[in-house]
Amino acid sequence: MSDLSSLPQGLEALETRLKQDLAWLELPAKSWIPPREVDGKTVVDVVIIGGGMAGLVASGMLKRLGVANHVVLDKASAGQEGPWVTFARMRTLRSPKQLTGPAMGLPSLTFRAYYEARYGNEAWLALDRAPREIWMDYLIWYRRVLELPVCNGISVDAILPREDGMLDLVCRQADRTEIMIARHVVLATGRDGLGGPYLPPIADDIDRNFWAHTADEIDFAALRGKRVGVVGAGASAMDNAATALEAGAARLDMFVRRKELPRINKFTGIGSQGVVHGFAGLPDEWKWRFLNYAMGQQTPPPRPSVLRVSAFPQARLHLESPISELKQIGDHLVVATPKGHYPVDFLIFGTGFKIDLTNRPELAAVAPYIRLWRDRFPTPAGMPNAELEGSPDLGDAFEFLETEPGACPALAKIHCFNFPATLSHGKLTGDIPAISEGADRLARGIVKALFVIDRERHFADLQAFDTPELLGDEWVDAETTTEKDTKLNA
Repeated sequence: MSDLSSLPQGLEALETRLKQDLAWLELPAKSWIPPREVDGKTVVDVVIIGGGMAGLVASGMLKRLGVANHVVLDKASAGQEGPWVTFARMRTLRSPKQLTGPAMGLPSLTFRAYYEARYGNEAWLALDRAPREIWMDYLIWYRRVLELPVCNGISVDAILPREDGMLDLVCRQADRTEIMIARHVVLATGRDGLGGPYLPPIADDIDRNFWAHTADEIDFAALRGKRVGVVGAGASAMDNAATALEAGAARLDMFVRRKELPRINKFTGIGSQGVVHGFAGLPDEWKWRFLNYAMGQQTPPPRPSVLRVSAFPQARLHLESPISELKQIGDHLVVATPKGHYPVDFLIFGTGFKIDLTNRPELAAVAPYIRLWRDRFPTPAGMPNAELEGSPDLGDAFEFLETEPGACPALAKIHCFNFPATLSHGKLTGDIPAISEGADRLARGIVKALFVIDRERHFADLQAFDTPELLGDEWVDAETTTEKDTKLNA
């Protein structure tokens, strides 16, 4: 990762331009929310859990709208937030380089502006897609130039409703635990934000030393000279396979259920502002229809990722090869498929993620009350989909809804700004293309809720406001003037 402490001249100039843009737009807006204290402790208006891309743009939007009293918490150390320099193992991002992503409509905050400032216009024109490490550098810069209130090394162990309608957050930093009181909480917790990695049952009885999920830390150097298996052929599976091969794996076998790899990225084909802003307005059956179809077609791995694997002669792709049995024999595993048996020394599961609220201890106090789609919408005939059935049913500001009205009112203060929000709102919470639009919808909803709940205070401020614009000497009443003139003439 690049050291941004010593800025090139181009980046300095860009930051000057950004400051001018913000000044011309009168951003950020002035703070307008009345401060609160409980038992001598300052209440935080909004706590964002997660300091990756989604958490940063959510913070930027809240600050933009005058919600100054908010904080972003991330358990990772600074510069390690999100997947980009941890378990993401692709060389470049999948998204086209020109997407504006978290820039919030500000040209000087885009990745393109940042890249050209650092490397020049010719380098931009020659660039295919953003290298993931440079994308992380961009997010670090984004956080710094917007002066976003991110606190690192803090995990949230529990979100607890309070009797006064607010929320207690049990926060842990190293060995110290502290309670933070919040009015709203945003879960900007990524792809696995309401669950965790999905593992097929075949892994249940296998020693943990023999396998990993693509989201795990993996010692790829230890795989040199080994036989490695990969389950799945999505983007993360391909990138992990390539990383193992580049680390010196002697043989790599990829096991894929499908007859052939998917080739068409369906949602990319219909990407438009119509989808961004219109998906949330679809009738329920059409939301389900769109996503169930797209998920059934699956997203192909990026072509560069596939070529990265196929360049190695020791890599073998096994299509129509679901794993029927997995055995641990001595110091290795044997993978059984309908086409044969394959010995491997280590197996990597590229099997995606699942929605499972019971897997999130921080939500234990509220999870039983969260309404899921299966609680309110009957699964359409012929379209069963466990991931969609388990998705949360969300309100207009990404807030959780209750299974039973009145059972847990605090859910209205917890906002699901992560991947499982897709069925309710569309792809606004995890992918680069529409993340700013998602953050704008989230922030405006929170601002609305904060203003409404404080209406008495705002009305009192309205009544108390007494700064005059007119001083009383600007004009003389016409009738009074005429009467005086008449007396003088008489």
